[in-house]
Amino acid sequence: MDLPDAAGTSPETGSGAGSGGTRRGGGRKGGGRKGGGRERRTEGLLKGALRGLGLGLVSLPLSVFAFTLTLVSIALIPVGVGLVTTPYVLKGARTYVNWRRVLAAEWGGVRIPPAYRPVPEGADPRARTFGLLRDPATWRELLWLPVDMTAGFVTALLPAGLLLYPLEGFALAAGLWRVMPDPYWYGFVPVGDQASALGAGALALVLLFLGHFLSPRALTAHYRLTRAVLSPGQGELEERVRVLTETRRDAVDTSAAELRRIERDLHDGAQARLVAMGMDLGTIEALLDKDPEQARQLIAQARRSSVEALTELRELVRGIHPPVLAERGLGDAVRALALRLPVATEVSVDLPGRAGAPVESAAYFAVSEVLTNAVKHAEADRIWVDLHHAGGCLRVSVTDNGKGGAAIGAGSGLAGVERRLGTFDGVLAVSSPVGGPTMVTLEIPCESS
Repeated sequence: MDLPDAAGTSPETGSGAGSGGTRRGGGRKGGGRKGGGRERRTEGLLKGALRGLGLGLVSLPLSVFAFTLTLVSIALIPVGVGLVTTPYVLKGARTYVNWRRVLAAEWGGVRIPPAYRPVPEGADPRARTFGLLRDPATWRELLWLPVDMTAGFVTALLPAGLLLYPLEGFALAAGLWRVMPDPYWYGFVPVGDQASALGAGALALVLLFLGHFLSPRALTAHYRLTRAVLSPGQGELEERVRVLTETRRDAVDTSAAELRRIERDLHDGAQARLVAMGMDLGTIEALLDKDPEQARQLIAQARRSSVEALTELRELVRGIHPPVLAERGLGDAVRALALRLPVATEVSVDLPGRAGAPVESAAYFAVSEVLTNAVKHAEADRIWVDLHHAGGCLRVSVTDNGKGGAAIGAGSGLAGVERRLGTFDGVLAVSSPVGGPTMVTLEIPCESS
């Protein structure tokens, strides 16, 4: 008598009535999942409507304020006031835009990475202003602000509208039509009596059903609109990838050539002298008792070879990374370089701090190559070198009073300088009319510490 009852109630039964009980339980769980899904969609509808309403009401005045203030500040740049105010205004606008980026990621799952160019903190207001205005991200944000006031505002409020507008239709159907002007239009339904009010209620029901599915998509459309305007263009990204690919290839080729040069210099210079010195020491050891006078001569020769090998090693190390550059910075390194030139060279340095070691090294060897070209080919009797840091860039200009006619790619070595600078997003400009003078300008984006 107890077996059937146990079979019917035991959850561990694998067949018979127990199996049927398990299937019925599964049906109940399925119904629970459907109900939970409807609850989650309803909760998402309400949350999206509240978020969209709050976002629309807050973002409209903030976007209008930021856009107006930015335009006024930029317009005042010619009279000088904008040079002081624009960096702060643009910084505030960026803070607001970045807050919207955070909301897009947290509320909509739409990530909009910022793509700002670095601006050094120690730069003067003029350099900061024009550095920010040269950044394409600044103009994308300025374009996004009026878009956010118009299309962005509509798409933000649309979820709340899809929820609140049907409530008005239900209120009209419930009797609110009696206090409304005749006729009162609800959508495309003119409401003037109870029958038309019920038609408005039916329309509200349809709108509520559509809003149940369209409301989350409307808010997502708002975030995607923001991303479409703020994200860098595909052409800009492709150009950036192309430049980075080329500069990486040039950097690898330059590094390989530098390693080959170091190996060749060691093999042909210091290594050969050290081998010869080792052979001299062996000969000295054999002659020390037989011919002391010749042994002394070989000792003096070995000493000279050691001094020459040490000098070559020092020159090699200076060619890799000059000690004065590491110890005293780019300005003093260029001054030391100028002292070794056979042409009178004047160096002017205005650097508030030091750039990164790789940037200093690239700038030093670029200046060294330009000065070597001036000495070899320009037939100049005076050279001027100017180094300064402004607008987030290290700028170096080398000017000589020679015959001119220098050009990139004309066998002058300037093409190699351009490739070296390209690794750091640097640029090289040459002005060298026939008859002179020649001015070579180097510019490398960097921060000064």
